Amino acid sequence: MAREVGLDLVEVSPNVDPPVCKILDFGKFKFEAQKKANAARKKQKVQSVKELKMRPNIDVHDYDVKLKAFHRFIDAGDKVKFTIRFRGREMAHQELGMDVLKRVQEDTAEVAKVESHPKTEGRQMTMVLVPK
Repeated sequence: MAREVGLDLVEVSPNVDPPVCKILDFGKFKFEAQKKANAARKKQKVQSVKELKMRPNIDVHDYDVKLKAFHRFIDAGDKVKFTIRFRGREMAHQELGMDVLKRVQEDTAEVAKVESHPKTEGRQMTMVLVPK
C-alpha cells in the first residue's frame, strides 16, 4: 500500500503486540522531528550562576550596590553566589563574614531562597541563592 502511494512504511512502536506502523513520508517526518527539537531547545531557560564578591567589613553604600546587582540577577532568573573574601587578620574574625551573609539572607528572603548555606573554603566563605 505504501509503494502504491509513493510513501514509506514507518514502524512507530515496535514493542507493542501487534507492532504499530504508519504510512508517511519519512524524510518529512525526520524534518518535523528536528524542527520540534530545535523549538524545544530555544524555549528552555539556561540558568547561570552570577557571583558577587564582598569583604567582611563592607560599607553600607557598597552593600546596597551589591544588593541592587543581586536583584537584577535574580529578576533575570539566575542563581547568585555571594563570596566573602578574607585577607590577613580578617581570618581570625570569620563571624563578621557570617554576619554579612546572614544580613544578605534576611534582606533577600522575599525574592530568593538559600540553595547552599554559608560555608568556608580556605580564605573565602560562600552562599548560593536561587529565585523563589
